[in-house]
Amino acid sequence: MFNKKTIEDIDVVNKRVLVRVDYNVPLDNDLNVVDDTRIRLSLPTINYLIKKNARIILMSHLGRPKGVAETKFKLDPAAKRLGELTGKKIKKFDSIFSPEIKEYIDNEMKYGEIIMLENLRFDPGEKANDDEFSKSLASLADIYVDDAFGAAHRAHASVAGVTKYLPAVAGFLMKKEIEVLTSLLESPQRPFLTILGGSKVSDKIQVIRNLLSKVDSLILGGGMTYTFLKAKGYEIGKSICEDDQIDFAREMLDLAKKNNVNLILPVDIVIAKEFDGNAEKKLVSIQSIPADWMGMDIGDKSIELFKKEITAARTIFWNGPVGVFEWSNFEKGTKNIANAIAGSQAVTVAGGGDTLAALKKYGLSSKFTHVSSGGGAAMELLEGKELPGVSSLLDK
Repeated sequence: MFNKKTIEDIDVVNKRVLVRVDYNVPLDNDLNVVDDTRIRLSLPTINYLIKKNARIILMSHLGRPKGVAETKFKLDPAAKRLGELTGKKIKKFDSIFSPEIKEYIDNEMKYGEIIMLENLRFDPGEKANDDEFSKSLASLADIYVDDAFGAAHRAHASVAGVTKYLPAVAGFLMKKEIEVLTSLLESPQRPFLTILGGSKVSDKIQVIRNLLSKVDSLILGGGMTYTFLKAKGYEIGKSICEDDQIDFAREMLDLAKKNNVNLILPVDIVIAKEFDGNAEKKLVSIQSIPADWMGMDIGDKSIELFKKEITAARTIFWNGPVGVFEWSNFEKGTKNIANAIAGSQAVTVAGGGDTLAALKKYGLSSKFTHVSSGGGAAMELLEGKELPGVSSLLDK
C-alpha cells in the first residue's frame, strides 16, 4: 500500500508544477536519444498535468558531469524526444535557475505548456543537497511532483531538498514502482523466487540478507556465483571472485538453510581460457573447473535446473544476468532464463541496468509484469532501506 500523497491528491489546476523526472537516457555519438523508455514512462504524469492546465517545469539529471556544464550531457536531446512524443514544443533552457527563467514562468508561460531546465548535475549544489540550490528550484513553482524513481535513493536537492519548501507528492510512475516492489516484500504470491546475477556479491550483500527472510527460493548466477562456489570449497580457476566476501557467502548459505530457503547455485559452467568473446570455451561441471580457466556462463544442466524452479514459482524477481550475455558465445544462460521468466505464469518483476539491457536485447520487456526504471533505487528498497525521494513526500 502506497501511503504517500500522489498527484491526484492535490489541486494542480492552473498551478506551476515542478516535476522531477528521470531522463538519464543513453545518447549516441550524434547526441540522439537511443532508448526513450524513461521518457515514455513519464508521459502519464505529464499528460495528466497538461489536462489540468498546469504549467509544467521539468528537471532531470543526465550522465555524470562533474558539477560543470558539458555539451555531451545537455538535456536538449531529451527535450526534443519529449516534444515528438507529446506533440508539444518544449522550451528548453540552458541553465537550471536564473531570474530570466523565473520571469518567464511567472509572466509568459502558458497553461498546459512544458519547459525543461538544464541538467541538474551541472550545479554541484544538486548532489550536495545544498539548501540555497533547493530554495532556488522551489521558488519556480507552487507544487513539487517526484516521478523519478531512478533517483529516489539519492538525497539530492531536486529529490529531497526541494520538498522542504513545496508541497511534495508522487507522480504515477513513482507510485507504481513503490507499490509493485513493496508488494514483493509484503504480500508475494508463493512460491516466491528471486534470481540474482551480476558480477559482485558486495553490491548485493544487504539484498541477499533481507530476501533470505522473504523468499522461498533464491537462485544465484553470474560472477557472484564463484564467490559462493569457493565458499563451498570448489576450485574456481581464474573466475571472478571477491575473497573478502567468502565469509559472508558462507554465512548466507547457513542462513538460507536456517530459514528453509532453497538457495540454488549452478551445477555446470561454460568456461573460457580468457575473458574474450571469441575465447576457446567448454562445458564442465562445477567440480571440474581447471585452474587456468574462468567461468563465463551457466551450463545446460543449470539452465534446466533454473527453468524448473521458474516454472514452479508464482512470483519472480530478477536482477542481474547469469553470464556474460553481451557476447553471443556466453549468452545462452541469460537468454534462456529471460525467456523462461517471460513465459511463466508468475508475477514477474525485473530491475537493474544490465537486466533491462538483456530484456531489450531479447525483446522481452513487454512480457514482464513490471520492469523497474531504477536499478539502484529498486535494490535499496529491497534491502529494506528508506528512500529519501519517497520518505520526503507528504503522507496521506
